[in-house]
Amino acid sequence: MSLIIAGRFQTFPAAESAAQKLFSRGFVEEDVTLFFVNPSGQHARHPIGGDVGTDAGASAAPKGAGKGVTIGAVVGAIVGAAIFAVFQPPVLISLIAAGVGAYVGSLAGAMSHTRKPRAAHHAEEPTRHAGVLVAVHVSPESQTQAAAILRESGGIDIERASGRWKQGRWSDFDPLQPPHPVNGEFAGAQSRV
Repeated sequence: MSLIIAGRFQTFPAAESAAQKLFSRGFVEEDVTLFFVNPSGQHARHPIGGDVGTDAGASAAPKGAGKGVTIGAVVGAIVGAAIFAVFQPPVLISLIAAGVGAYVGSLAGAMSHTRKPRAAHHAEEPTRHAGVLVAVHVSPESQTQAAAILRESGGIDIERASGRWKQGRWSDFDPLQPPHPVNGEFAGAQSRV
């Protein structure tokens, strides 16, 4: 695995300017790459799009749908029986009323068990923001300098990662993995660079 320092920029020109500063300070082209990271939820990890198979807030929906079918079928049967007793229509109408009640009940039950995920849960997991990422393949000795150059060039969300660096790029980059920020670790390095 390779040691990688990366920083996010708002535009490609800003990222390209940071790359030029890296080159002027001794980093080689095969150790620097730029690429765009899509916004969260837009990484097309599934055939129909999105990043996850199911929404966390919808995990209890099947249970609610099951309850709703039962309650809806019973209510529909009662309504169907009442219609049958009052108007004496064909039995088919009573069965249709029970079916419609089951369908409406399953929908209502599923919706009643769908909820928004707790905001606190999202606050625990750092997310990767969209933007142009400048990734630098570094050694333990050059990581401080790379982070300082990215920061002084306007990079935000400076992070450290361990990954595969092949043919001049971060080949196993996963946009769904939360970044590991370097925070202020290299703050003093700017004055030494």
